[in-house]
Amino acid sequence: MPINNLYGQPVKVKLDNSPQVLALQCLAVLCASQDFDFFYFVQQWPGSYCDSKQGCCYPITGKPASDFSIHGLWPNYNDGSYPSNCDPQAQFNPSQISDLTSRMQKDWPSLSCPSSDGLSFWSHEWEKHGTCSESILDQHDYFASALLLKRQSNLLQILKNAGIQPNGQYYSLDGIKAAIRGGIGHTPYIECNVDPSGNSQLYQIYVCVDTSGSNLIECPVLPRGTCGSRIEFPSF
Repeated sequence: MPINNLYGQPVKVKLDNSPQVLALQCLAVLCASQDFDFFYFVQQWPGSYCDSKQGCCYPITGKPASDFSIHGLWPNYNDGSYPSNCDPQAQFNPSQISDLTSRMQKDWPSLSCPSSDGLSFWSHEWEKHGTCSESILDQHDYFASALLLKRQSNLLQILKNAGIQPNGQYYSLDGIKAAIRGGIGHTPYIECNVDPSGNSQLYQIYVCVDTSGSNLIECPVLPRGTCGSRIEFPSF
């Protein structure tokens, strides 16, 4: 639709496509896409990942330790939805986390098949989830924050202190939640999967973190899902 002046005459409008203006426009869009309310910090039990019909493959560095491992640090909204793939230009760059690689191989291994060095797993986590928090955490800080959170919430030791061991026995779901709540001060979400016989087993534990990526908080909203009242804690 043409634009006219006060006398009804057409006016030529010159669009400002200067690099500065375009950069500001892109930044505005990027910042809007990165708005989020909290993180889910998700750890998985390798014994449950492997004890399913899909099976697992150990990393090329060998079998991981018998401990919870990081799945991801995921930005989320208070309504339960989440942003994803917020910045296609910010691709994963292994050189930016070279000082973290050995710790990530230990604490953030990939168990998917075929065996790998974990790079594709970390790339997926950064590009899908991490880019949605890069206004706060750059790539290095994103992974470093997750590693620090794992050390701050030693889930396996917390459960062992409550007499809950990864020994193939069944434990009360409420007892597992209570033990973790007592250990970290906040209520977790427990995700289950099933073994080849269809038995419910402890798979993933979600805790919530503030937008700085540093402090555990009470979850504003929990994922949807169900577990049995008693669930298996398989060995690994």
